[in-house]
Amino acid sequence: MSRVKIKDNVGLERDLSSHAVINTSMTAYEARLKQIQKEEKFNEEFSQLKADMAEIKELLKNLGGK
Repeated sequence: MSRVKIKDNVGLERDLSSHAVINTSMTAYEARLKQIQKEEKFNEEFSQLKADMAEIKELLKNLGGK
């Protein structure tokens, strides 16, 4: 697997067999992993908020029907 550095981009290389651009910067990779974790946490919290709102809505409907 041969790689060539991409001009004007220190952390990027091109794989000559697949023509894929590969990020070789470890700090950029770690930053991306942190970003993914942050997005996953946000999505979990958002899903929980939606569930809580649905529960509150159901409780209000039941309260209004009595």
